[in-house]
Amino acid sequence: MSDTSPEAAAIQAAIHRGMTGEQRLALAVEMSLFARELATARLRQQHPDWSEWEFKRELLRYAFRGQPLPPPLQ
Repeated sequence: MSDTSPEAAAIQAAIHRGMTGEQRLALAVEMSLFARELATARLRQQHPDWSEWEFKRELLRYAFRGQPLPPPLQ
């Protein structure tokens, strides 16, 4: 399911095809950082008493998607 119209998706695909690999990688990194910022903001709102370590550990837990965290990170 997508909230993007077929016309907008076609324009977006054309733009991506015109980008270099370096530009696509930079865009992916930027999007990843933005998603992390959004997740952190939500966590800060839900858990104002958490330490920085707890926020980082929760973000790692999201990244591992249900898989156990490595022992040093638990």
